[in-house]
Amino acid sequence: MNKTDMAREALAAFDRLVSRAAGLRPRAGQRLMAEQVAATFAAADLGRLPDAAAAEDEGAPARSIAVVQAGTGVGKSLAYGVPAIALALERNTRVLISTATVALQEQLVHKDLPALAALMPQPFRFALAKGRGRYVCRLKLERLTQHEQGGHDSEEDTSEEEDLFSAWTPGPASLDERARRQAAFASMAADLASGRWDGDRDTLSVAPDPLIWQAVAADVSSCSARHCPVYGQCSYFEQRRALVGAQVIVVNHDLLLSSLGSRALPELDNCLLVIDEAHHLPATALDQFASHMDLSRLTWLDRLTSRALKAGSQLGVEEVADIPKHAALIRQAMQDLARLVMHQYGEQLRVPMQGWSATGRSGEPFGRARVAGGRLPEPMNGPLAQLAHSTQVYVDALRAISKALRAEMRDQPLEARRLATQYAQLGTLAPRLEAVHATTRWLMQTPQEGASPVAKWFTLQGAGEGMAALHAHASPTLPGGALRHHLWSVVRAAVLTSATLTSCGRFDFLLREIGLADDPDVVTLEVPSPFDFQRQGRLVLASTRADPRDAAAFTREMVEALIQDLRDVRHGALVLFTSREQMRQATEALPADLRERVLVQNDIPRQRLLQRHAQRVADGLPSIIFGMQSFGEGLDLPGRLCEDLFITKLPFMPPDDPVGEARAEWLREAGRDPFMELVVPATAIRLAQWVGRAIRSEEDEAHVVCYDRRLAQTSYGQRLLAGLPPFTRVQPATAP
Repeated sequence: MNKTDMAREALAAFDRLVSRAAGLRPRAGQRLMAEQVAATFAAADLGRLPDAAAAEDEGAPARSIAVVQAGTGVGKSLAYGVPAIALALERNTRVLISTATVALQEQLVHKDLPALAALMPQPFRFALAKGRGRYVCRLKLERLTQHEQGGHDSEEDTSEEEDLFSAWTPGPASLDERARRQAAFASMAADLASGRWDGDRDTLSVAPDPLIWQAVAADVSSCSARHCPVYGQCSYFEQRRALVGAQVIVVNHDLLLSSLGSRALPELDNCLLVIDEAHHLPATALDQFASHMDLSRLTWLDRLTSRALKAGSQLGVEEVADIPKHAALIRQAMQDLARLVMHQYGEQLRVPMQGWSATGRSGEPFGRARVAGGRLPEPMNGPLAQLAHSTQVYVDALRAISKALRAEMRDQPLEARRLATQYAQLGTLAPRLEAVHATTRWLMQTPQEGASPVAKWFTLQGAGEGMAALHAHASPTLPGGALRHHLWSVVRAAVLTSATLTSCGRFDFLLREIGLADDPDVVTLEVPSPFDFQRQGRLVLASTRADPRDAAAFTREMVEALIQDLRDVRHGALVLFTSREQMRQATEALPADLRERVLVQNDIPRQRLLQRHAQRVADGLPSIIFGMQSFGEGLDLPGRLCEDLFITKLPFMPPDDPVGEARAEWLREAGRDPFMELVVPATAIRLAQWVGRAIRSEEDEAHVVCYDRRLAQTSYGQRLLAGLPPFTRVQPATAP
């Protein structure tokens, strides 16, 4: 079947399903999206071409990528799901769906895909894939349980717990803390042994403390896979086995990017990739490709060296001879670098960041110093060059030891448990060395004219008992460049979608951020929502005397207006704030009768808050939710649950983090305006998400109020308005 016929048949499969399924009705926008998905996935060449000589004559394999904004109510999961699955079955390949969070993954796997499987004539299997770190490592849990019960074998073994915790805690645990850990480990081990728990963090009856979970979570560096003595019972590999026969695999963006270059997921040049909630991809990319290292606490290096020498000597690995020398050079270089950093940036680092106090509490930042222009002082070049060389030699030696350990486990199965423990003990510490190597390489990059710089910065963090730890950080500043290099260079067929991909009515900003600007294989499509926004919604462009940039005066005036408007709420309402302080002031100003109607984010768990809100509205009582950014996206409050939406202030997020600052600095040096190029487009997407909470179905009617006068009175405000649904606009008279 040729590509045109494949696309036509995939769209026909969509049409047949919609026409025959009870409760579904044709939607022009949904079909338009399905048609684009079918055409995109049919056009790409997947895998190795059958005739290599012909492929060489014709050039590179065909790529095909579509970026589709599907407005609220389009039904995008059906629009991409049916044609993608039909084509995957026809082409004997798989569909990889990536979304923003584990919660959205579970919605697809437990709701959307089962419904689709019941409707499609051809059977298909689907599975949810989570990262290794969301599963328990039985070997780690076993070892830690033995340690806590006093069952360790040697002084060497007793330091394993320190290895597992010291990356996230400042020092030795108190007796109370050890008792808490012991109880948590014992509970997990008992539930695992009895079958009450399957080893998946998300199925624990009570969410674990993050530090405790980090200590027992599976990770690639300490995992000996099929050589592990408990491999047959491994929760992670049980999940992996379930993926083998699945035609549809659902992941999240973190897992998608962290798995690049590995075999954890289907090969991206031989599958159909759907990226849902694609507007989250740039931020995820920056998190994934950044790195940092601790320049202060180096005892882990001694333990790693001791274990590497012991294991390498036993196995006859020649590379261990260089380890002591390079471990000493690494320690000296890191100490030299720390002294130089404090000499150059000490004054900045000792100034507490806004919202924090220099108390020395663990993990609490004292201060931050960003390297202007990405240009480190020349004296730091020497220690960095030494670090780069010595860490590379050390990492290569560790890889040789790991390879020898895996071979020994294969050849000596009776020694597998002891060898797997050695492997895990090395693997627990090895990522810290790899982080030093990666961060050093980023720090050594010198700015090139015209190219975006690497963001470089240092932080002091509390390490308990009045102590502080010095950290070095580095990150790319343009997510698009990293994505273009790591992701799009291997993808052949992809559809990226979300309800909010355009900014101020254009795709340009998003395409730059995700690395697809000027890509000849990319097409864009904006599918309008089926809702009649002009009839269903009103947007009130309120105004204040106070300038919103004068936070104190604006908040006082805004809160007065908000309280007056909240008295008119009859059913459900959502109030979105731009800061915790703003929300606190509004909450404290509420009169007693209104306070009884208000549910404040974080006062109670999110799910309980939403249940209480729904129950109040069902009982005929007014109910108002106060929330911030996380309530402005992904929150589904249909019908009367959100008849009123109040936006207290435009959700500007100025580039005041080190990566944003470095990018803004680079733009200014090039004569460009960071506010218009970065802040306004990002705000447009965020504001569209916030406003999207108001109308969730064709029957909803909503009243949206924005108290920020800049939306109506500035040129960039007009750009923001262009990206919002065409509500009927109301502009009250300016307050006297």
